[in-house]
Order: sequence, then structure tokens, then C-alpha cells
Amino acid sequence: MSGLDGKIVAITGASSGIGAATAVELAARGAAVVLGARRTDRLEDLAASIREAGGRAELLAVDVTRRADLLALVALAVERFGRLDVLVSNAGVARTAPVESLDLDDWDAMIDVNVRGVLHGIAAALPVFRSQGRGHFVTTVSTSGLKIVPTQAVYAGTKNAVRTLLEALRQESTDGVVRTTSVSPGYVRTELLDHLDDPAQQAMAALGISPDAVARAIAFAIEQPDDVEIGDITIRPTRQG
Repeated sequence: MSGLDGKIVAITGASSGIGAATAVELAARGAAVVLGARRTDRLEDLAASIREAGGRAELLAVDVTRRADLLALVALAVERFGRLDVLVSNAGVARTAPVESLDLDDWDAMIDVNVRGVLHGIAAALPVFRSQGRGHFVTTVSTSGLKIVPTQAVYAGTKNAVRTLLEALRQESTDGVVRTTSVSPGYVRTELLDHLDDPAQQAMAALGISPDAVARAIAFAIEQPDDVEIGDITIRPTRQG
């Protein structure tokens, strides 16, 4: 049996890319998945395909910028399955431009989704994890926060904010109740690449790895025994500098 068998996992940003691939991977290994995203038509198709393959899936319209939506996602998991073992905070947006372009709307969008969205998930799931005596936060970060490059200042800033947040939460949780994992993908073939304007980055993005590769890394972190914490995973194309 897989270490994922019977796990209850909620996933944000589950309608495409890494989120959708993670849902399929975890469900195939025996987890029940609770899918959240804004595009419910895609969620319905994904949930149907998981159920047809013998898996368990529930779905809910979720905008991570709304705290109430994350509370509802966690509540749905507990209502349908009795608990929540893992929250995969995957929803994210990327906008690239020099700081001097002063694209404040894009800055706000990245802060609201990439930072506040993660905080809303923590606020919703942490009390449940504490009451259960166990829980795991898995959050998609980015290699953009590890190697800083022009035009990605604000995006990288949001990702590094989340990396810092999770490390502090880890240090506050050494009683063994809460585990945290930051997953930092490099270029992955997802819709985020559609927003890259720099030609050099577009060329590198063409070499991106499959979302399935990141999903397998997430599964690896979740399936570890409860006394083992995989704090950070970096996964990128072998040709990415």
C-alpha cells in the first residue's frame, strides 16, 4: 500500500497545471482529493476523470484571495471525509516586468494570490490540524525565489515571503503536529508560462518539465512517515541555469 492511501488532501489551483497533475497523482495512489479553483468547469471534468478511474474527489469553487473560500474548502474536506491531512497551496500567478514599469495592478494580484492566498489556507487549516493532532502544509513556491533575475522582482519577492513564512511555521511546530514542505519548481509547462514576456525566459520555458514531475515530488513529501518532514524540494529542468 502507498503511504498516501487513505490520506485526505485539499488542493488549491487544482483546475490545471501542477494542481491538476497533483490531484491525479495523489488520487491514483489512494488519496481522497478535495479540489479548489475558480474554474469549476475544469474541476468538474477533473473530478469526473478521477472518479472514473476509481478515485475519490470532491470540488468547490475557490478564490484564494477570499478567506471564506479557504474556510469552505477545509470544511468540505472535514464534512465529506472526517478530517484533512494535507493542504496543498498551489494557486499562484506570475507577472514579469521591470520594477520601473510600476505595474501596480500586477503587483497587487501576485501579493493577493501568492501570499495572502497561502495565509488564508494556513488560517483555515491550522486549527483543524491542531485539533486532529496532525497535518501537513505543502506549498508551491518557485526557483525564481532562489535565483533572482531581472523582471521577476515582485514575483520572486512573493515566493520568498512564502518560503520564509513556512520556515517560521516549521520552527513554531516542532511538537510534531504540523509538517511544512516548500516545493520550488523551475520552468514547468503550465499556463504560467503564457505570462513571460522576456524572450530569453520564453526560450528556457520551452524546455520546461511536465507538471507530472512536480506532482510526483509532492507525493514523495506527503507519503513520508509522520515523524519525517521534507522541508524543501527544488525540481527543475536539467538544462535550466
